[in-house]
Amino acid sequence: MGNIFLRDDGFGPEVARRLAAETPAMRDVRFVDYGIRGMHLAYDLLGGVDVLVLVDAVPPDAAGVTAPGSIRVLRVRPEDLGRGASLDPHGMDPVAVLGRLRSLGGELPLTYVVGCVPADVAEGIGLSDAVTAAVPEAIAVVGSLLDQHTTT
Repeated sequence: MGNIFLRDDGFGPEVARRLAAETPAMRDVRFVDYGIRGMHLAYDLLGGVDVLVLVDAVPPDAAGVTAPGSIRVLRVRPEDLGRGASLDPHGMDPVAVLGRLRSLGGELPLTYVVGCVPADVAEGIGLSDAVTAAVPEAIAVVGSLLDQHTTT
């Protein structure tokens, strides 16, 4: 997820692009760049997904993971999601998308966020050096999560 026109917010699309290009085909695994298309993600999830790994720029956390390029892995549970979040058909608010799944007839799958703390989310194309350097680590983390939850 992310907006490639807001520099480091394009972290998720870059990781998805590289995963799709560099990862051998795996049964029942899809790499999709949803960008800012929240409704597309919601409809795909209604088709049934066992494990969802979202890759996105995330804010620094209060526990000390604040350096640009730092990778954070978060597990998302239903209780983490706000029930009243408004689903924007022209935007991507992952909390709103995932929080509204039940009202759309779906269920939240086992969900992780592999996030990277951005250095720069100003208008522009291209990741900062710190976030570019974090892409291989994010790819490895996604691979590890897939190894834990998929069969060949």
